[in-house]
Amino acid sequence: MWGLGRFVLIVAALALAGAAAWQYATHWHPSTERYPVQGVDVSASDGEIEWNAVSAAGADFAYLVATRGANERDQAFETNWRSVEAAGMRRGAIHVYSFCQPAREQANAFNTFVPADAGALPVAIDIGYDPGCAIRPERDALLADLRLLAATIEAHMRKPVLLRIARAVESDYDISAALPRNLWASGNFIAPSYTARPWRMWRANDMRRVDGIDGPANWDVAAP
Repeated sequence: MWGLGRFVLIVAALALAGAAAWQYATHWHPSTERYPVQGVDVSASDGEIEWNAVSAAGADFAYLVATRGANERDQAFETNWRSVEAAGMRRGAIHVYSFCQPAREQANAFNTFVPADAGALPVAIDIGYDPGCAIRPERDALLADLRLLAATIEAHMRKPVLLRIARAVESDYDISAALPRNLWASGNFIAPSYTARPWRMWRANDMRRVDGIDGPANWDVAAP
């Protein structure tokens, strides 16, 4: 049988290994040689952000949640929208799609809140399941809704939108095969391959520690 001392040493070694793995995971990002354009996506839940520090940490751009559904505006969006530009970073807005509200009302809510900006990055439509919304439409109905939403936002912003599709939604609806827009996929540490077409943006680490942001941050890269 193992002695108590040996057992304590093994436990300590495992704890150190776990701490080292966590330290590595929270500071990891894809190689800048392979993916030279990297950045973050944030919302009000990330708190007050020091954007000059985020830029100095290697972020070239920031995507900011602007609206959710038809009736929720992100409280930090306007401040972040101005501050990102002041820090010399490129900026883009995100609309979080709701399965429970009409697409036209969602698009109108976004267009009313976010100013048209020819220099901004393409608007991202975030398509994921919300535990507070149980509606799951038929595929044709969902695709029609998303086409209307995208077209209405594109008419306002004058450039095609970007679709950020959660893995579970893509598995159920195969959206990427039906909507010809650039794609934003997610997958911690391993480049995702669940979309029908190659992604243009990859959320590569949703637990990265970034100077200027309290707590874990979403770190993204653009396809080279």
